[in-house]
Amino acid sequence: MLIQDAWGIVLCLLLGILLDLALGEVRKFHPLVGFGNLANAIELLLNKPTADRWTGALALCLAVLPLVALSMLALLLAQYFSLWLAAISHFVLLYFCLGLRSLHEHNAAIATALQTGDLAEARKRTSYIVSRDTENADEAYLAKASVESVLENGCDAVFATLFWFILLGGPGAVLYRLVNTLDAMWGYRSTRFLRFGCVAARADDVMNWIPARLTACTYAILGKTRLAWQCWQRQAPGWPSPNAGPVMAAGAGALGLALGGAASYDGVAEVRPPLGEGDTANAADILRALRLVETGAALWCGVALLAAIFLSGVIHA
Repeated sequence: MLIQDAWGIVLCLLLGILLDLALGEVRKFHPLVGFGNLANAIELLLNKPTADRWTGALALCLAVLPLVALSMLALLLAQYFSLWLAAISHFVLLYFCLGLRSLHEHNAAIATALQTGDLAEARKRTSYIVSRDTENADEAYLAKASVESVLENGCDAVFATLFWFILLGGPGAVLYRLVNTLDAMWGYRSTRFLRFGCVAARADDVMNWIPARLTACTYAILGKTRLAWQCWQRQAPGWPSPNAGPVMAAGAGALGLALGGAASYDGVAEVRPPLGEGDTANAADILRALRLVETGAALWCGVALLAAIFLSGVIHA
């Protein structure tokens, strides 16, 4: 990786997280929004009725590889001039890829609306972050949707991003977030995307496999550990996604909540496998889920710091 040592990784990790917490999501000209526009243009160009998985693979490469190569080139140029400039470039790239503060802002707004009895506002806010129907939803339905979103996006927007940053630096975080964005845009089992989007979906599954299980372990450690482990083992195999299953089952168990079950998408009712065990979610549980993710991020920083201390001791022994 392009960061010189373990202490450099920890420093960039902490600065990237602090920058995200201080500034939050870029309000205008966010790089991922621009990437989404690029992905839409590529999809319109290549996703014809005759498109297959090879076309999807080509589309993924055209969307992702030039931007990852550009980020690596920029870092190499920065490193040529100054190691400090390279370090700044690394944690700025991490900042653009992280979504810790935005995850809190979007979901805390739902919790606030529910706590003040503003169901219309809660429905509107929830519709921003989930694809399920919210027009006639009650508090329990909205709270469940928000908690599930926090748990799942805690992996995608926080822990998996940190994992790939620790492994490959800024370009690793960029690579992961671009692939994850393409999965969110193309990874549907619909007539339009079934063949074209399957490569993006599989690439995201591969890149998320280890981070998802580390996220599930993080939730279990910080919550009701035994219940989280039991729910993970029993319920994750029945969930459609190989990575969302462990994350959400362990997270629901850690919080002692009963999630999953019935949901409506475009007017069609869908009964999903159960997640977790315990109470029905409410507004306060949204804040509990956010604390779980935020405490988990702090735990990862602590583990990274301890690892740096250990590696430094080994190197100088």
